[in-house]
Amino acid sequence: MFIARQKFSDVLDVNPQLILMLPRFGMKLGFGEKRIEEICRSEEVPVSLFLMLCNVYTFDDYMPSDEEIQAIEGEWLVRYLKASHDYYINHRLPHIRKHVERIAQAAGEIGAVLMDFFGEYQKEVTNHFEQEETSLFPCISVGKERSVTSKDSHEMTYMHDNIGDKLSDLTNIIIKYLPAEIMPNERIGVWFDLAQLSKDLDKHAIIEEKILIPYFSRKEGGEL
Repeated sequence: MFIARQKFSDVLDVNPQLILMLPRFGMKLGFGEKRIEEICRSEEVPVSLFLMLCNVYTFDDYMPSDEEIQAIEGEWLVRYLKASHDYYINHRLPHIRKHVERIAQAAGEIGAVLMDFFGEYQKEVTNHFEQEETSLFPCISVGKERSVTSKDSHEMTYMHDNIGDKLSDLTNIIIKYLPAEIMPNERIGVWFDLAQLSKDLDKHAIIEEKILIPYFSRKEGGEL
């Protein structure tokens, strides 16, 4: 597992995708040879939470203990998740959409089907994030009006599974079922984008289901 005194540049050598965490924490590039604890201290980011998420994103067999989860700063975690939503909705999905549009334009009638499918997927993801931010996140923040329930947890898991299945279907349409001559290089590029998004969303779901919900449930003295 990563530790606080490691250089962040060394951590990026292990998992380059962790650089995507920086803007979600409001952190900047130009960290030089600084250690994780130094970067977090200078940016006023909780070291324990930053390390926990680095480990979640990197090691598939890692899961923090209940004690570690209860020791994090929950408000910071909610802030991070909201920033992640913004990244998906306003940056990553629009970027992928531009590539999908080019493929669809070259695919004729089946291209319209592809765009409809992508549009529905994008809408579903956006609606899910908006629902979390308007209905769930306020409940687990300061001044919450109700407790987190098992229903919240089950609905979140269901939506995450549904979004994952549709992303897999979208990938299959682009890679497996479009005619071979339709922009093969563009489709390979989109496949890499979708694979990265899928892995990122899978980890995002783990953070919400296995860290966020248990943290606030136990803070309230409840059990899910």
